[in-house]
Amino acid sequence: MFEFERITLLDYLLTPFVVGLIYFFGKRFRDRYYPFGHPYRRFFLPALTFKMIGAIVICLIYVYYYNGGDTINYFYHARVINSSFDESPVKWFNLLLAIPNRYDPEYFEYTSLMEWYGISGAYTVSQIAAVTSLLTLNTFIPAALLFSVLSFTGVWALFRTFAEQFPKLIEPIATATLFIPSVALWGSGIFKDTLCMFSLGWLCYATIQFFVYGNRSFRNITQILIHTLILATIKIYIIICIVPALSGWVLFKNTSRIKNKGLSNLVTVAALFLSIGVFGFLFTQLEDILGKYSLDNIQKTSKVTREWISYSSKKDDGSTYDLGDLDYSIFGVISKVPQAINVTFFRPYLWEAKKLIVFLSAIESFALLLLTIKTLSVIGVKRFLQTVTTNYTVQFTLIFSLIFAFSVGISSFNFGALSRYKIPCIPFFLLTLILVFYAHAQPGQRLAKSLRL
Repeated sequence: MFEFERITLLDYLLTPFVVGLIYFFGKRFRDRYYPFGHPYRRFFLPALTFKMIGAIVICLIYVYYYNGGDTINYFYHARVINSSFDESPVKWFNLLLAIPNRYDPEYFEYTSLMEWYGISGAYTVSQIAAVTSLLTLNTFIPAALLFSVLSFTGVWALFRTFAEQFPKLIEPIATATLFIPSVALWGSGIFKDTLCMFSLGWLCYATIQFFVYGNRSFRNITQILIHTLILATIKIYIIICIVPALSGWVLFKNTSRIKNKGLSNLVTVAALFLSIGVFGFLFTQLEDILGKYSLDNIQKTSKVTREWISYSSKKDDGSTYDLGDLDYSIFGVISKVPQAINVTFFRPYLWEAKKLIVFLSAIESFALLLLTIKTLSVIGVKRFLQTVTTNYTVQFTLIFSLIFAFSVGISSFNFGALSRYKIPCIPFFLLTLILVFYAHAQPGQRLAKSLRL
């Protein structure tokens, strides 16, 4: 029987050493690329520290508070894979890549212990965790720290994407992309969400570099392909949400350079309809790839998820939510768009939180609600809409954040799960508020001093 301990004494002994190594290489990288006087320098190490704290805290929460969960299961699978290394590095390599059939007698002693063996997405996280934990002597917290570094590179790329476009707003952009507590907590441990933040940031950065700034390097092409593949493998719905928003951003950025306004509008409209048509065709045709997120299955997926969580969480008071009576037809689901977006961004409300973890999420949601209200009250709804229609970057951040918020809000039905699933859209929604607010703010006006904005 495979012996498995979640956190051992070695975790606590090795963690300071791993943190020291990360700081050592992080400081060298910062000093090389962001010397004294560089506007990004002061954010680098604090943001890296924030991610590492998130990784350590989430490990402790899942071991000592939840006493189990996805991150434990990913690590368990990684440990099973690595247990084969002593027998044969070849076996380890084959298990890592999921080459053998689950029922292959030579590998069955390992594959029989892994529920997610070969399952796309879940096993991908375990594969990466196997490599990181092998490098850290099969310890949980140090392996999670390496995941946090991976995620940090992605959110740093996301920060650079917007900081390069709006150099006067570096500080608020840094807050929105690097220092959101929920993103650091749920996007730093051994999770799918950690890898998604890693790839989402790099995909945005490489796409803009390639299509907008004309940097046609092989590196950017490779980044686009690799991170699209990672997101499609782990969470295909992120690709479904990001593609139309990112395509629109690239499209409008480029057509805005056409001096003839009539021609520019014509090209924009034509390209927009073409991109919608192509995206719709792919969305309806690639059912095997989209699986439960295909057009035919998405209503069923939402219904099954809602019913299962309602059944399994009867004793989990303070964690579940519902959106009222829901007709699972396409029009019925669409009618819930406002409520789904609201629950993602602004719930749980403070009075809905009956658990510590949910209460912390409620505080962040309340802060986001206050920032939204302040932006609309200071700028006004009319100028907000004018900015959205004229600023292509705002269109991108708003479209992605709204589509994503709807997709997770309509299908989660549990505040705990939602707090994890929604982290990719939170930085983009905050960026929307920041870009709109500072496009019209008077000198000295700040969106939220308490958030260093």
